[in-house]
Amino acid sequence: MTAATLSAAPAEPAADGTGSIEAIGFSCFYGAKQALHAIDLAIPKRAVTAFIGPSGCGKSTFLRAMNRMNDTIPGTRHEGRILLDGADVYGASTDVVTLRQRVGMVFQRWNPFPKSIYDNVAFGPRINGERHRPTLDEIVERSLRRAALWDEVKDRLRESATGLSGGQQQRLCIARTLANDPEVVLLDEPCSALDPIATQRIEELLVELKRELTIVIVTHNLQQAARVSDRTAFFFLGRLVEVAPTQQLFTSPQQERTEAYVTGRFG
Repeated sequence: MTAATLSAAPAEPAADGTGSIEAIGFSCFYGAKQALHAIDLAIPKRAVTAFIGPSGCGKSTFLRAMNRMNDTIPGTRHEGRILLDGADVYGASTDVVTLRQRVGMVFQRWNPFPKSIYDNVAFGPRINGERHRPTLDEIVERSLRRAALWDEVKDRLRESATGLSGGQQQRLCIARTLANDPEVVLLDEPCSALDPIATQRIEELLVELKRELTIVIVTHNLQQAARVSDRTAFFFLGRLVEVAPTQQLFTSPQQERTEAYVTGRFG
């Protein structure tokens, strides 16, 4: 499948106006080390935004800041704001559990629970108090369908999730995230350990999901960013160097450092 084919489906406008993210002067520190420097970035809803840049440039740190996953690292602190639909995710009134339901996360290495396929997807709704079995059945089926996995596992729902292939396990993790009805899905190198066929399935899935969700993906694969994203942001040494519509950033970047990176002169 070509980049043009994957990028052809336009992002639909949000019916409910939710899922927009904006960073304003956002900096992040690990102890005395500053990992991000005054990031100003608006991430549009119902689109795929890719973060690119060399290792250690702050992409994953910024991604994890959006749903406060960095809070789990001792000594982490921040300055500035990150707004989700206009509300500061670091505000005193923010409930972190609710935030992480609204802003789901899919990690580089798939991490299904050592439970059945069904129980993996139903885990979040159960934690949130859903006990009605027909409702759980509906959530599980809907989430697996949205993750393009239902037809492959519908007769295996009671089998262990660890028996699935790597690509299927990653889509299961996406389904598990979708079961909480998030507005935003963050993906940190979701295809780095997958073969080309499994990678294509994930990329096709992201293009479909952006019709409903805001998607942010960190990737070292420039071809992947070109195939799936609507906008691309280039990070270097903890700073946002440039952000633009993807085709523009790859074909006519405004910053010399961006051009050097996307043409392979460093990175």
